[in-house]
Amino acid sequence: MLPKLAENKQEITAKTLESAAHALLLLPLSKTLPEMPGSAELKAVMKRRELKIDTLAKSPVAVQLPGGTLAVVAMLKADASTFEAHELVRKGLALLMAEHPKTLTLAVFGDAAFKAHAAEAAVYTALVNAVPLPSRKSKADVAVRSIQLFGHKSADDFARVRALAEGNLLTRSLTVQGPDELTPGVYRKRIKALAKQYGWTVEEYAYDKLKKMGAGAFCAVAQGSPAKDAAIVRISYKGAKAKGKKVAFVGKGICFDTGGHNLKPAKYMQGMHEDMNGSAVVLGILAAASKLKLPVALDGWVALAENHISPQAYRQNEVVTALNGTTIEVVHTDAEGRMVLADTLTLAAKGKPDLIADFATLTGSMHYALGSRMSGVFASSSAIAHQASRAATSSGERIVVFPYPEDYDSSLDSTVADVKQCSMEGEADHILATRFLSRFVGDTPWLHMDLSGHSCKGGLGAVMSDANGFGVAWGIALLDGLQAKA
Repeated sequence: MLPKLAENKQEITAKTLESAAHALLLLPLSKTLPEMPGSAELKAVMKRRELKIDTLAKSPVAVQLPGGTLAVVAMLKADASTFEAHELVRKGLALLMAEHPKTLTLAVFGDAAFKAHAAEAAVYTALVNAVPLPSRKSKADVAVRSIQLFGHKSADDFARVRALAEGNLLTRSLTVQGPDELTPGVYRKRIKALAKQYGWTVEEYAYDKLKKMGAGAFCAVAQGSPAKDAAIVRISYKGAKAKGKKVAFVGKGICFDTGGHNLKPAKYMQGMHEDMNGSAVVLGILAAASKLKLPVALDGWVALAENHISPQAYRQNEVVTALNGTTIEVVHTDAEGRMVLADTLTLAAKGKPDLIADFATLTGSMHYALGSRMSGVFASSSAIAHQASRAATSSGERIVVFPYPEDYDSSLDSTVADVKQCSMEGEADHILATRFLSRFVGDTPWLHMDLSGHSCKGGLGAVMSDANGFGVAWGIALLDGLQAKA
């Protein structure tokens, strides 16, 4: 549950600041430090440490005030991007959060436009980090109970910011749960509980049903698990007076990935409980859209399974038939993500949405290409690519759009099936995986996000935890853009 938020349009006073335990002060970038509560103490600290004023635009500075308040001061450029604002605010708040505060005070200074921009970044960053993620530590971290904002009052109680924070928190809370906590069966129950909370409708395609339907790509991966609790789950949200384009969000939900018969070494198996992150992003987007009561029609499709090593697990050189009739030569059992997505994309496309956007922690190639501070995107048209890029700029979740030209298909030519699952060479696997997936969306406009940025050590953008919920804010910004064009 997010903390309470109180807003005050008046700027913070010296007396109020003195009564606060932990405070973040955000100023517009300037060549001089304006007179404000705490400015004398800040000047003394900066003089002692021989810091220049522009340091505050790169590294926030903490000051202990006479009354005991820990105040952190930062300067934002007036034209700072959403990502830049989130990064700076996160660094400042991290100095306060290290003391596990129960309350936070935020204060913004400057003209009205700056205050609005700074306040939104500060409130979102504070909310998204206020609630500890699930943990089995014997001593749990303390949640922030209340946040006070001075210098700006929103028109709608920061409804959008709250919704984004709630969706992001849901995504991260699911992602960090261990493989013994979040099995496909447990995950399905969690989705049903979320459906009751948000008013969604849920339809499950369990393993046996998928087997009868001919979803051979999904079932090949799922058959290695003795639990047989795998399923493709459809979650639908329809806002009141829904208009514009119907969008299907698809997410990879591999709750644990051993690599199968092509067993991962320990170094690369560590953290594979997070291989379901794409599905959690889909749920986070649906939660935020529901909270905002967006007038849109959305389908979420999540492919929930585990990639186990067992006598029943699928093997190299097998040929399986996907739901759309495509025959697939299995080349590497650790390329399971594209297998479960193949049949899930086929189901999503049957609903004839105006756009499919899928999310998956899919390839190591994308991580090598971009590292963990951005994610890669592929788009079926330049117009959709531009929409994806605009959503990234707006949300602060940065992407790079990659090409996936048709001539790469030759690397997936098979002598025994319609297509190879992947190549053994490994080069350009992020492109080959996209070429493979493109066979299962038909003519539907399509976006594919390879979530190389889903986990970044030390935090990313507004989020302080390694798991950062990348894709939720981007997905809502994408919907905003689609609505504007409707």
